[in-house]
Amino acid sequence: MSSFTAGQKNTATRDAAKRLAKRALQVHIPVGVHGRHLFSALYYLHISARASALWAARFCWLEPLFRSQCQAVGRRFRMEQLPYLVGHGEIVIGDDVRLSGKPNIIFSSRHCKRPSLSIADGTFLGHNCTLTIASRLDIGRHCLIASGVRVADFDGHPIDAEQRRRGDFVTADRVLPVAIGDDVWIGNGATILKGVTLGDRSIIGTRAVVTHSVPADCIAVGNPAKIVKRLNPLASVEEL
Repeated sequence: MSSFTAGQKNTATRDAAKRLAKRALQVHIPVGVHGRHLFSALYYLHISARASALWAARFCWLEPLFRSQCQAVGRRFRMEQLPYLVGHGEIVIGDDVRLSGKPNIIFSSRHCKRPSLSIADGTFLGHNCTLTIASRLDIGRHCLIASGVRVADFDGHPIDAEQRRRGDFVTADRVLPVAIGDDVWIGNGATILKGVTLGDRSIIGTRAVVTHSVPADCIAVGNPAKIVKRLNPLASVEEL
């Protein structure tokens, strides 16, 4: 048998194996009229079992672990996953606070022996939010903070390249507390930088980068964020 004929035979064998594998992957259990009722019941059984297991994990394990790291936790606190917690600091949580998904809380004690985070009553913190604190972060009442929001009260690294090469931390004058007022709404993926104060009822647009304080009753969007609308005609017209 020539090498050409042998090659054709091997190719045909591989093609047949691929077709067989493709057909095997397309095989499924048929769900007819009677099967639909059975699998529908099994589906809800699966969902109920999963929800019960998650509740038990939160109630018996995850929530007690997180509460042990807080100075105070208010009534009717709710959380879904154990927050990713780095460093040591004071955490004070008010009533009716909800942590959705898995937030990140990062403390740095280079310039402040005990950095602090406070979240007031009725505030919602979305999944994958990151709070980086070297001094103080205060979040007011009834705030809505969407998923992926980043808040930091320091730059993380020095501006000077030589200092970064040496691994130096930012100087104390580059660590400035952040304050978020009551009823503030921060859109998905927004970034709030050091020294910023967000006035009561202010709204921060999706992906905005806020480098300066925003007065009460104002909407700010963009990078860097600019005030685009005043919700209260008497609010300050000062831009960022």
